[in-house]
Amino acid sequence: MRRGLALLLAGIGFCLAGAWLFQWAITTTVDRPSQGVPKIIEIPEGMTLRQVAALLQREHLLWNQWGLLLLGKLTASDRRIVAGEYALRSDMSPRDMLAELRNGHVVLHPVTIPEGYTAAQIAELLDQNGVSEGKEFLRLVHDRAFIQTLSLQADSLEGYLFPSTYRLARRVKNKDVIATMVSSLRQVFTPELQARAKEVNMSVHDVLTLASVIEKESGVESERELVSAVFHNRLRQHIPLQSDPTVIYGIRNFDGNLTKRDLADAGPYNTYRITGLPPGPIANPGVGAIRAALYPAPTTYLYFVSRNDGTHQFSSTLAEHNRAVEQYQRRPHRRTAKHMSSTRGGT
Repeated sequence: MRRGLALLLAGIGFCLAGAWLFQWAITTTVDRPSQGVPKIIEIPEGMTLRQVAALLQREHLLWNQWGLLLLGKLTASDRRIVAGEYALRSDMSPRDMLAELRNGHVVLHPVTIPEGYTAAQIAELLDQNGVSEGKEFLRLVHDRAFIQTLSLQADSLEGYLFPSTYRLARRVKNKDVIATMVSSLRQVFTPELQARAKEVNMSVHDVLTLASVIEKESGVESERELVSAVFHNRLRQHIPLQSDPTVIYGIRNFDGNLTKRDLADAGPYNTYRITGLPPGPIANPGVGAIRAALYPAPTTYLYFVSRNDGTHQFSSTLAEHNRAVEQYQRRPHRRTAKHMSSTRGGT
């Protein structure tokens, strides 16, 4: 009986020692609390828990692998590691590190999409920031089957990628990035704006198309409603918009020089040749341009021309406009790029 009791006590002691050792292994850190400096560790897709543990030990984030491996096996975490970048510290315990890896608490990088960027520019920006692959991003922007999964009826997502600052993980799925941008647009296109669109007899696509042209034409925020008024007045009177940015958007590999031939060529985005809006947005407008498209200033303006300082001179008649063009564009000492002299009005 004494032998049995001794064995029982020995077994209990062994279990307690094992439990203590296990607890020590999963909570012990390399450095003291608050002493560790974050180190960025990238976990590739498909890396096993054993490979992860070996990597963390090589980076001096673990004193030993076995605590992490044992805990991973007990919690079935060896099949639930999320790939990505992690900011781990040597004062974190193996248990805390495993929780980060299981929950996918990856490093998020702020990426700002400027207002008025085209889908191609957004793709290039995301590529440069290492967030996603640009060519695949652009392919999805024009993939009708994918666009339908976002509950949109459009040939392209140009105009629907809302410009903002996003916090994104490296090599995030392009579909997820695009879905986030479209979702942000839906949030800012409030019921008030939707009701206003119906009031002025415009679809969401029409609003985004006009807003994108306003975004490209107005370098000064205070002029957005005035530029919008010019375009609304022209649309109402069936006068071509005559907007250089729309023509430029329709030119493949534009070299920065807008020619008379470009303005004369027939094309769906040449608003010197067509009456009404182009077939779709030419950029991705911000909320200011969207609101301006829906709430134009109450003016009779039909023309505007660059003053060469980022602002424009607005006119209601062709005679007024011609005088403004003479003052700001045609004098020998006045020089400006063609695409800045917008809405020429036949001059």
